[in-house]
Amino acid sequence: MTLTPPITKASDAVAWLHAQGIARVEVVFADLTSVARGKLMDTESFVQALGAKLPTLLLGLTVTGGEPPDVFKRLFPPSFPDMALRPDWRTLVRCPLSRVPTATVVCDLDARFRAADGHADYAVADLSPRQLLARTLARLQDAGYRALVAPELEFFLVHPARDAQGGLQVAHGMSGTVPHIESSHDLASAETAQTFAPFFDALWAACEAQGVPIAGYGHESATGQYEVNFRPGEPLAQADAVFRFKRLAREIARRHGCQATFMAKPYLNEPGTGMHWHISLSDANGHNAFTAPDGSAHPRLAHFIGGWQASASGAMAMLAPYAHSYLRIARPDASPASADWGFDDRRVAFRIPPSDPANRRLEHRLPGGDANPYLALALMVGTGLIGMQQQLKPSAAHGSGTPPPTAPLPPNLDEALVALENCPLLGEVFGAGFIGLYAMVKRHELTEQAADADFALRHLLARS
Repeated sequence: MTLTPPITKASDAVAWLHAQGIARVEVVFADLTSVARGKLMDTESFVQALGAKLPTLLLGLTVTGGEPPDVFKRLFPPSFPDMALRPDWRTLVRCPLSRVPTATVVCDLDARFRAADGHADYAVADLSPRQLLARTLARLQDAGYRALVAPELEFFLVHPARDAQGGLQVAHGMSGTVPHIESSHDLASAETAQTFAPFFDALWAACEAQGVPIAGYGHESATGQYEVNFRPGEPLAQADAVFRFKRLAREIARRHGCQATFMAKPYLNEPGTGMHWHISLSDANGHNAFTAPDGSAHPRLAHFIGGWQASASGAMAMLAPYAHSYLRIARPDASPASADWGFDDRRVAFRIPPSDPANRRLEHRLPGGDANPYLALALMVGTGLIGMQQQLKPSAAHGSGTPPPTAPLPPNLDEALVALENCPLLGEVFGAGFIGLYAMVKRHELTEQAADADFALRHLLARS
C-alpha cells in the first residue's frame, strides 16, 4: 500500500527504510522513450548518497540504446559528465516483485553542462520528461488552476513464441489446467478476462503495493487486448503510476508465461493500443473550470480544445513516437486520424464525455500506449493552458452539420517531427533545447528502423 502520510523528506525516508528492513534501493528515472534507467544500491550506500549519479548521455539514447552522433556533436559533451539522480521521496515504495526486501524511488535529474558545440548552457532538468511535466503543472498552478487526470491504458497479452509467419500469437488463458484459446473477438468478455485471473490478480496486488490507482480492467475490442482504468489523480503522480504500471505488467506477464506489450499495433488487422486521458480543471475555489456558474460549458473548455487542435500535428511526434506508431492511425474507425472534437463521439481525437456540470471533462484520445506519459501529459496540459490564455477557437464540433476544417494528422513520424519543430505552442511548453534533443533521437531511431525489418517486434514489443 502507499505510505500514509507520504514521505516528503530524506530523514523520514531513511527511517522508513530501516524500519522496513529494506536491503536494496532501486533509483530510476524515465528517459525520452520512458524506458526506466537507473541502478540498484544496497541501502547503506543509498543512505550515504541519498541518490545516485549516472552519465548525462542516458537522456540521449534511442529506444534501442543507440547513441545518435548528432546528439553528442551538438548537445552532450564528449566527456559524458555525470548527472545526479535526486529522489522524489513521495514516490518511495516497496518493490513487490523482489524476494530480497527492496524499495524503489523515482528520481529527478540535476546537472548543468556546456553544450558540445559550445553554443549554449543546459540544465538537465530542462531535458527531463518528468521535470518538464512538473514545470508545466507549476505554470498551470500559477494561472490559478489544478488538473485532475485519469488514464485508460490498453495493452496486449501475447505468446512469447512467434507463429509460422514470424508474427505474434495471442496468449493462452492460464486459469485452468486446460489453457483457454481465444479464437475470435471477445469484446468485453468477462469469461475470457477471467482466464487470465492469475496474471491480473498478481498485477492488481503489485499495483496496490506501489500506489498505482487502478480501478478495473476488461477485455478490449482486439484479440488478446485489455484495458485498465485508473482512478482520477494529480497529473505527476498519474504519470508516475503509468510508468510503474507498464513495468509491473511486463514483468508479471513474463512470470506467467506470456508477454504484455504496449506497442501501438501488434496485429495489422486489429485495432491498436491507446492511452486515453480524461482531464478536468478546477479553479482556485475548487469549482470545475470548464463549467460556467449557470451550469453550461465555460468558454475555457472550447479554448482548451483550441490549444489541442493548434498543436495536434506536432504533438503526434510525442503521442505516436515511433515509425511503427503510425500504423495505429491507419484505421480511423479504431484510432482518430484527424484533430476533430465532439460530444460523446469516440471517432474524434478530443471527446467531451457525458457528465454533470461538476464533473465536466475532456478526453484526449490521440496518445498511443507507446507514448511517454510524462511528455503526453505535459503537452496536453501545456497546450490546453495556452489555448485558454490565448483564447484559441476550435473548429466546429464533429457531427454539428458544419464540416470541421481540421487537416489530417501527419501520416508518419518524419512529418510529425517537422510539425513539432515548427509548432510555437509546443516550443513554449518544452523549450527549443528539449525539442532539438527529441527530434535528433527520433530521427536516429528512424534510421535504425530503416535498417531492420523486424525493428518493431525486436525492440518495441518489450520496451514501448
